[in-house]
Amino acid sequence: MTKKEKVKNILIKMEEKFGKPQCALNFKSPFELLVAVILSAQCTDVRVNIVTKEMFKEVNTPEDFANLPIEKIEEYIKSTGFFRNKAKNIKKCSEQLLEKYSGEVPQDMEQLTELAGVGRKTANVVRGEVWGLADGITVDTHVRRITNLIGLVKNEDPIKIEKELMKIVPKKSWIDFSHYIILHGRDKCIARRPRCSECEINEYCDFGIKKLKETI
Repeated sequence: MTKKEKVKNILIKMEEKFGKPQCALNFKSPFELLVAVILSAQCTDVRVNIVTKEMFKEVNTPEDFANLPIEKIEEYIKSTGFFRNKAKNIKKCSEQLLEKYSGEVPQDMEQLTELAGVGRKTANVVRGEVWGLADGITVDTHVRRITNLIGLVKNEDPIKIEKELMKIVPKKSWIDFSHYIILHGRDKCIARRPRCSECEINEYCDFGIKKLKETI
């Protein structure tokens, strides 16, 4: 079975299981999503949603964060981890948006990735969720780990993984593919205890096939 055939079957199975995937982060504007994705680094979406639920009641625009003392931003986001660096990036990003884009989040990939704290992963998420645009595939820790286990890639570099996946995942499914893999990582392909015997896509997974053979 080719990698493209694997992907096709995986997408079918994941759609049957999860339906149309939705972003796990809560947001009401492109800027709120941008902030939430920055906070999600090395943090669960559940924790980010808890933090932003209260924070966005008080501050939710680039103007708000640009005018807020960085110590106050740190206080809001402390429980998300790496809060000092995240606070610095959020404040700087807000200032850049005001200076360059009149406070609006740009759609362009290059413009987005020039903002503080915004890499390709964050830009892909925002562009895909807000505008349905896909110049690439979001590669987070789940996608990196699981695509390696399945055998779709053999690499730990997110940029290289993205390029490989773009060759075998249909462009129309670039946004959904990441969502499905992330959802699957939380449900069955859990990092420390993958439930291969219960996995809906174990027949297409190199690791799953190996583990099931070991149990026979």
